[in-house]
Amino acid sequence: MRWPHVFPAESLAPAFATARFRIQAAIARRDGAHNRAVVHLVWAGTDRGGTFTDGRVSDWRFTRTTTPKGASTWTPQPQT
Repeated sequence: MRWPHVFPAESLAPAFATARFRIQAAIARRDGAHNRAVVHLVWAGTDRGGTFTDGRVSDWRFTRTTTPKGASTWTPQPQT
């Protein structure tokens, strides 16, 4: 699975934990401050039978930090 810090297997419903998924739409907006963002995802995932379930929605929050060398990194925040 790609992006294991954002989509850890234990956070997915059991039917999707070992399945494939695809992002259908995404938008990111500032979340109150310049260094915080919320990403709204619309995604589809296959169930154990291989059928895609469309239109699932998730919100993910990120915080931007700057490294000592000046590079920016977006860090996913725990789900609430």
